[in-house]
Amino acid sequence: MSEGAVKKEEKPRKFQAIRGTRDLLPPETALWNRVEQTAHQVFGTFGFGEIRVPIFEATELFARSIGEDTDVVGKEMYSFFEGRAVEMSEFEELTKVDELAAEKLRSGEIHHTEQTSRALERLRIAVQRYRTLLASSGKSETAFLNEFSKAVRSITAALDRIGVEVTLRPEATASVCRAYIEHSMQQLPQPVKLYYMGPMFRRERPQKGRYRQFYQIGAEVLGGGDAPAIDAEVIEMVMAFFDRLELQGVQLDINSIGDKNCRPKYVELLRAELLKVKDKLGADSQRRIETNPLRVLDSKVESEQAIIAKLPRIADHLCEECAAHYAAVKRQLEMRGVIYHENWRLVRGLDYYMRTTFEITAKGLGSQNAVCGGGRYDGLVELLGGPPTKGIGFAIGEDRLILSLQESGKGAVATGRDVYIAWMGERAHATAIRAAKDLRKAGFSVELPPVEQKFGKALGQADKLGAKYTLILGDNEVSEGLWTLKTLADGSQQKLTEPQLLDFLRKL
Repeated sequence: MSEGAVKKEEKPRKFQAIRGTRDLLPPETALWNRVEQTAHQVFGTFGFGEIRVPIFEATELFARSIGEDTDVVGKEMYSFFEGRAVEMSEFEELTKVDELAAEKLRSGEIHHTEQTSRALERLRIAVQRYRTLLASSGKSETAFLNEFSKAVRSITAALDRIGVEVTLRPEATASVCRAYIEHSMQQLPQPVKLYYMGPMFRRERPQKGRYRQFYQIGAEVLGGGDAPAIDAEVIEMVMAFFDRLELQGVQLDINSIGDKNCRPKYVELLRAELLKVKDKLGADSQRRIETNPLRVLDSKVESEQAIIAKLPRIADHLCEECAAHYAAVKRQLEMRGVIYHENWRLVRGLDYYMRTTFEITAKGLGSQNAVCGGGRYDGLVELLGGPPTKGIGFAIGEDRLILSLQESGKGAVATGRDVYIAWMGERAHATAIRAAKDLRKAGFSVELPPVEQKFGKALGQADKLGAKYTLILGDNEVSEGLWTLKTLADGSQQKLTEPQLLDFLRKL
């Protein structure tokens, strides 16, 4: 041995899922597939088509749609710069940073944002320093190289901050609206009815049913008018979806939050009433009196509930048009047999939300029991640069929906195999391969062991895999053309020809 003991070889680090994320594994993924397939089926019957939007978008899209001052935009988004939009070599072609920036802005390689403006200013300073050094003389070679390196590093750092800031999507409504505008979908027959499903990302504190990578199923109706029947049908659809899944303890809450004509007056009235009781409210509610009084109605603080209960209700302050619209939505829901509860505290804080808003809760989720939220947002498409467009939609928290189904005992899915093939002998192996192929083609799940097994071991493996039947193939079965099918639930056996086997299984 060389000097000292040979160091024990370090084991490679074991990697784990990042905090706030998790792996979805079988058999649970079978439940996820059932939920998503049900969404495809139900939404399709209402004439909705699936849209698949990118996982990431320009940060500005979400900042504008969700709101600059919200926690989602301010604290919870995963944002980064998409590469470098400007390279060092381009300074040989353009003598001014402003010319370079103007060209990149015209081409869309960089966007007009505060971040870009700050980076361009730093770039101007760094480039000026770079040029000054190139023109300077009298310094030692070492000193010049040190200064030159610093200048280049400054330019490189500034360049790295110039580009498109992108964000992993925290929700999908803004992306769907962006796609509606980009692809001129307003020229299609209106309204355009779209649905989506997939992962979203928010840097929240992980808790039961809430993750940093979470999943949503949602739908949007864009264009056309704002007929109350549209609102009611959207709600009817999501309720039909939950009914198909047998979701337990479902409750639909609805409200109207008015529009730009009547809501501002109500907000000012609400603010005035809140100021009278400001000293009795917590810090968050006090802050919201100035920033967004409607959000005070969302408060879950126990000591504030009695105070909130005495505040003015928006339903009493709707303009004539909004009151008529709300009444018509309720009539439409009643015509469709949809049971609802009116909840005057159900609000939305952003200006482009208007009139109908709704929330659906379910059992098994504790105090945070909402599985779906939705409402009308007639101003969003225009806010994102599109034409004035009516819109209404909803988003379902799929993680919480799955949890509610599991907690209420409605999350069971069929697992295991339909048929396990126990083969013995080379002649039987060839027949087993053909049998597996034919059974799978007929739509049955089949487990075909890769090597020959003793009969007892084969039955044990079939049982572990939850197989319903074991197809026994040996020399006698192959020679006679009669295959033995064993029902594992009761141990009974029967001999069948290949056509009889398929007929028997299809009838089950």
